[in-house]
Amino acid sequence: MRPFRAFLGLSLLVSSACVHGGNISTPSPDLSERSQRLAQRLIIADGHIDMPYRLNGGRSPEGVFSEDVAQRTAQGDFDYPRAREGGLDVAFMAIYVPAELQATPGRSKAVADGLIDMTETIVRAAPDKFALVASPDEVERNTREGKISFALGIENGSALEDTVANVAHFHARGVRYITLTHSKDNLLGDSSYNRETRTWNGLSPLGRQVVAEMNRVGIMVDVAHVSDDVIRQVLALSQVPVIASHSSCRHFTPGFERNLSDELIQAVAAKGGVVMINFGSGFLIQAAHDAEARVHQAVQDFKAQKGPAVTPAEIEAFVKAYLSEHPMPRARVEDVADHIDHVVKLVGIDHVGFGSDFDGVGPTLPVGLEDVSKYPNLLRVLLERGYSEGDLEKLASGNVFRVWRQVEAHARGR
Repeated sequence: MRPFRAFLGLSLLVSSACVHGGNISTPSPDLSERSQRLAQRLIIADGHIDMPYRLNGGRSPEGVFSEDVAQRTAQGDFDYPRAREGGLDVAFMAIYVPAELQATPGRSKAVADGLIDMTETIVRAAPDKFALVASPDEVERNTREGKISFALGIENGSALEDTVANVAHFHARGVRYITLTHSKDNLLGDSSYNRETRTWNGLSPLGRQVVAEMNRVGIMVDVAHVSDDVIRQVLALSQVPVIASHSSCRHFTPGFERNLSDELIQAVAAKGGVVMINFGSGFLIQAAHDAEARVHQAVQDFKAQKGPAVTPAEIEAFVKAYLSEHPMPRARVEDVADHIDHVVKLVGIDHVGFGSDFDGVGPTLPVGLEDVSKYPNLLRVLLERGYSEGDLEKLASGNVFRVWRQVEAHARGR
């Protein structure tokens, strides 16, 4: 996810969007049926879904959820029926810690623990449908039993506060990757979004200790959201491969450091790691990225004009009016395939996967990939482009499972 969601949690974008790239070709019925079958047969892993934070924001004062994701829901991108339709088997549920909490010691860890508690509550309420997992073997068992697995990834290492021992704490709670930063520099290192500051010029001394401890206990290091220098330093320090859980290719969005450059994609792959492609339109096509920047600036200007008394309702009304005059471009499922193609051409089929950012990028998702029921559309496009079923198995989960198992094996001392 990216700071875009901080001011655009709106379904308005869907009706205010224009489709990038012209007409969408009519899919072959045979390939559509084949992709549907494949989605049900393959194990599909998604590296980043923001369902916990979305649901947490809709809870009543008594803690009651506004939606039951064990049933089909009217909002959001994830629920059990749609996940089953799309063939999703394991979702890395993001334990998202907003960067603004970093200023108050203790708040980041408390929020992370609370979101893990909440995710556990969802699983306990529907044990026939969901299960928490700590390893690929558990995913495979749950898939055989017809359950959707929730793996946990902390998004923003600020959850560790200033204490290396919290790495082991979160491992014990089931966390299997940690995204080192989010939208601001933190105690571990620099964010890709803080290009003007560069507090540490990469990793901090604490960040270096944390990377070593993550290797020791068996948590994957996630280099999404971090600066280029952090990625280089992590790759030099880590004894095991790393992932970018929800990042796309900078080749298509020059200057957007949140996406990975060709050099860094090659470096991640040389270490044995995996780049998991983000589905947000602003990550995929320059037109959407530029439009998001314009919306962001317009909202900031509006808030500055109105002053500190501005209300969320006023901001929402402003955004609605702005978008009615400035439609947002949306990518297509083919654009996601373009990013996958780019990684494959650079480093081969073994180093790319899916990291949708469902429930994190709002209604900026591509046409054809609007929610978790739509993975077959992406498989279809990849089949059309000549990918084999063996290739798709690697993309769907094989690559990230390989890294996950390598991290586990290193922690066991093998």
